[in-house]
Amino acid sequence: MDIAPERPGSLVVGSGEAARRIAYKRRDGEAPALVWLGGFRSDMRGTKAEHLSGLAGEKGLAFCRFDYSGHGESGGRFEDGTISRWVEDAAAVIAEAVDGPAILVGSSMGAWIALRLVQQARAVRGGTEIVGLLLLAPAPDFTRRLMEPKLTVAQRRELAEKGFLAEPSAYSDEPTIYTRALFEDGVANLVMDGPIETGCPVTIIQGMADPDVPFEHALGLVSHLPSDGVVVTLVRDGDHRLSRPRDLQLIERAALDLVTAARDAGHPPSTV
Repeated sequence: MDIAPERPGSLVVGSGEAARRIAYKRRDGEAPALVWLGGFRSDMRGTKAEHLSGLAGEKGLAFCRFDYSGHGESGGRFEDGTISRWVEDAAAVIAEAVDGPAILVGSSMGAWIALRLVQQARAVRGGTEIVGLLLLAPAPDFTRRLMEPKLTVAQRRELAEKGFLAEPSAYSDEPTIYTRALFEDGVANLVMDGPIETGCPVTIIQGMADPDVPFEHALGLVSHLPSDGVVVTLVRDGDHRLSRPRDLQLIERAALDLVTAARDAGHPPSTV
């Protein structure tokens, strides 16, 4: 039974030429809220986001999902997107639509966004408290660690001269655009260059058959996480999507375990 249906909303982030309308959906319910952070070129209507929304409705949990600028139902050009801009989008939506403590569920690039958000939250007190991280096929620092080492001389020249690369996508008929600004801004947002203090439990689910994010990358991320409680689940035949029924069940259990851990740590299920 869906206790509280989702309600659509939007807000404007940025000003002047950088202003863009960000679309989101929120569901009222008990805290902690689950907040979905999608991946590069994905949107809030993907299989995992839909599944988590249904789970939140069934369990009476608060829930929020949104589209970054240049994605899905949000405004702005995809080519103008950077990690900094998408972190700003995420922070604005959370401030607007999440009233209590939150568990961030970040998929692929969304895990990078989640880690930057928790760093910012720890640096600036008084905002939404992040009480758990669920990272799915996490791809923090993907521009530096996963892409740059594989760039050919021709690709580097194209990036320098044209300002972007247009690469075939395994997930769309349209090519994926990677801009020079994305790579340059990524350097300012690197998280795997030292300890990542989260102040909350972290659960990572990673497919070992992931063609986009090697499972070794997830294990490397673990080495930067403190001992606040890190759980890693490797799915031997799991791909990057992690959207099969058994993958979704695994994600569901992990999300509910983080909810329970947050409540056991002193974050009661008050309605938000």
